[in-house]
Amino acid sequence: LNFIFFQSAGIAAADVKKLREAGFHTVESIQFVPKKTLLAVKGISEAKADKIIEAAQKLVPFGFTTATEFHQKRSEIIQLTTGSKELDKLLQGGIETGSITELFGEFRTGKTQICHTLAVTCQVRQISLNSCVVIHWLFPE
Repeated sequence: LNFIFFQSAGIAAADVKKLREAGFHTVESIQFVPKKTLLAVKGISEAKADKIIEAAQKLVPFGFTTATEFHQKRSEIIQLTTGSKELDKLLQGGIETGSITELFGEFRTGKTQICHTLAVTCQVRQISLNSCVVIHWLFPE
């Protein structure tokens, strides 16, 4: 649990320690349990439980996404070509923006070439003025 954030929200370090000892190690673990479960932790009153839940919701906003909102976000995703029609077909259209794609394989199989092609493709294709595309590759060899 984020001690500093909870302390700035007015929750004592001792209360955070009690939550950890009770098995709550992440903010999400607090969000997904009923208030009744927090009240079962020794030393956590109803007022403290309300404060803890409120602080957790500020730290990690929890909510639902409608199908319409999800569809809208998915429609903004662009497929970047790898430069190979067959590889694009295997990837169902290319490499998606907004995701992490890992390339691995034997020495001299074209991994670096694909990265260079993607870097050029991103520069040539104007995605939008608000977009930022990062292509990062590591060479562990």
